[in-house]
Amino acid sequence: MGHGAPVRGRVEETIDIGDRLLVVFDGYCGLCNGAVQWLLRRDRGNRFRFVALESEKIAGVLARHSLCGLDSASGTMVVVRDVGRAAESVVVRSDAVVTLLRELPRPWPWVGAALRWIPRSVRDLGYRIIARWRYRIWGRLESCPIPTREERERFL
Repeated sequence: MGHGAPVRGRVEETIDIGDRLLVVFDGYCGLCNGAVQWLLRRDRGNRFRFVALESEKIAGVLARHSLCGLDSASGTMVVVRDVGRAAESVVVRSDAVVTLLRELPRPWPWVGAALRWIPRSVRDLGYRIIARWRYRIWGRLESCPIPTREERERFL
């Protein structure tokens, strides 16, 4: 299998998002949904596709990276590069946030670069504190919001 070739025999081979990043988020989290809306407004380069953690479409990817135990309670954001390809890779928590910021137009890549200077252990500690309190502060939605007609092509 050559570099970038689709992985055969898996559900993801029907997911073709090209070189875009796949953002896996908690569909019931008010903060996470707000972050997705924030990213949609700033992603002028059309770099991201989104899927709720609760979707079966992402189960194979999570399993391949030993993340199949993730659920809404974990509070872990996942960003996937090269979905369904031999070079498929994931980043989680604060590294996922940094990765997304670096893909946005200025000034956000600079913010992402500045965050990289903070040791990952410190960044992840901040991430875990926010994840622990996110439902209490931003709420838990009863159902995943339905994207607008314009947004639908950006969601799996």
